Amino acid sequence: MPNQDQQPPWGKKKKPQTPEEMVAQFIKKLQDYFSDSPKKDSSQGSPAQSGPSNPFAAVGIIITIVVGIFILQGIYASFYKINPAEVGVVLRLGQYNRTSQPGLHFKVPYIDTLYKVDVEEIRKEEFGFRSRFPGQKSSFERRGYDMESLMLTADKNVINVAWIVQYRVSDPKEYLFQIKNVRQAVRDLSESVTRRIVGNMDFDYVLSNRDLLAADVKQELQKELKSLQAGISIGTVQFQDINPPDQVKPAFNEVNEADQDMKRLVNEAEEIYNQKIPRARGRAKQIVEEAHGYAVGRVNDAKGESQRFLSILTEYKNAPEVTRKRMYLETMQQVIPTVESVYVMDKDQQTPLPLLNLSRGSSLSAPVPAAKQ
Repeated sequence: MPNQDQQPPWGKKKKPQTPEEMVAQFIKKLQDYFSDSPKKDSSQGSPAQSGPSNPFAAVGIIITIVVGIFILQGIYASFYKINPAEVGVVLRLGQYNRTSQPGLHFKVPYIDTLYKVDVEEIRKEEFGFRSRFPGQKSSFERRGYDMESLMLTADKNVINVAWIVQYRVSDPKEYLFQIKNVRQAVRDLSESVTRRIVGNMDFDYVLSNRDLLAADVKQELQKELKSLQAGISIGTVQFQDINPPDQVKPAFNEVNEADQDMKRLVNEAEEIYNQKIPRARGRAKQIVEEAHGYAVGRVNDAKGESQRFLSILTEYKNAPEVTRKRMYLETMQQVIPTVESVYVMDKDQQTPLPLLNLSRGSSLSAPVPAAKQ
């Protein structure tokens, strides 16, 4: 049965996997070399020397070992890998040289310096609270962060504001070398910008317009960071909680209830106003239109009567007797049907003679003396 440990005729090639193993093997060979030399001398019958014959031999060996380690470490450090979500910033003798994209790259050892920056990570800063155990069942801690959240509005009211700022790296070079502590700069600028914007708004406006407030804070904060060349881009500014402080919440609730009652009464008054005023305006307009119609009717009647009078006058001038008799007959034709008692007066008769109107079917009333014509 063949031996499995037997080497092939062409020999077995030994390759160290890492530079550290190469250095360890090199040091081991040196140790074996120096440890085997006295044994070889003693086996030949010569006495072993207590120390090296050349005092500089040990120093040379140490220098050789150090140089070997230095070279191996330089070879190992010449290659570097950038992960997909990162970029590499390379400095040559302390000066910016290039920005490396994800992949395997080469750099000059001991001359180039590499800094890796994660440009896809969304960094988050919290103000007025801190997240504990983030995840699906995350909790928040608010105690001890009142100085971050307490603000003064334009109408001199105190308000408690908690918000989140999310950002990511947009320029790795500026992010690394323009500002020493970018995170602290973001916190300081965000707090300053938020306090300035809230301080220029009224209490009620801040409570009811948090989206507009967040948009203004994001725009101003991005402008300030760009002027400082921070190399970051603001992604989201979100206000989590906007409430009055706990000490004034009861008073605020009372004021809020009073404000709601006032708005309710105003709405009811506006409802009544919308019911009564249009109706009154319609009635007034109707009366005005009727008055205009009455005026137009009276004027037209007057014009018709005047025109009729002028026509009669013209006819009267042409035939006075005929016109007078016709007017008399027309007048009597209109008046007699409305008269209940008719008296016929004769100049030769001493007493008036009543005319019995049989068409009415009613008894005659007591005779009334009429004036003598």
